[in-house]
Amino acid sequence: MQQSWRQDADKLTFIACLPLSRDDGEGAGDDSLNEDDDASYRMLGDINLFLRVEEEEIDENENAAPTSSQIIGEIELMIAEKQNHRKGFGRAALLSFLKYVADHEEAIVSEFINGDPIAKGTLSASGSASTTDSETGKSSLKFSCLSAKIGQTNAKSLALFESAHFRKISDEPSYFGEFELRRADLSPRMVDGELSGYGITGYAELTYRKAQ
Repeated sequence: MQQSWRQDADKLTFIACLPLSRDDGEGAGDDSLNEDDDASYRMLGDINLFLRVEEEEIDENENAAPTSSQIIGEIELMIAEKQNHRKGFGRAALLSFLKYVADHEEAIVSEFINGDPIAKGTLSASGSASTTDSETGKSSLKFSCLSAKIGQTNAKSLALFESAHFRKISDEPSYFGEFELRRADLSPRMVDGELSGYGITGYAELTYRKAQ
């Protein structure tokens, strides 16, 4: 199952662990992990991205055919132990994850489309798999939006995602008692500003390779 989740093109999973406690400069340029860096006792929870294609109707006529297709990335965040709640771990995990997705958006979307024949066919038929940058004029693969579905009584999670510029798409919860929140703007500059604004520093991408 772990191998499947690692290889599936329609999902992305990160495990949230306690921050590294190395002194400044220690291990600089080293992309390996110490033995205990990701030990089970350091694990806080996980954050996931599930990709899907959603057909959108512009005409409210019930007989109207779908006119476009959207690529939606649905986020799920879980900090497991109650003792680790309200310590900023959830916000740090969410914003760091958003930075990773923003920095690698085209690669993530491309892998999804190329790995899912149905999604590829649907998006090709609608012609909505790419967008054009208004400044550069270059075409690139983008999410239509990111989404999160949160229980209507989970006030803390709702507040967290709303503070990260996710907005409810309806004032009323769904049949399942959930609000869906969406965020359309995923520009790296905006995400960097959010990280800086909340004092979340030290973001770095390392190859997952343990030291021998």
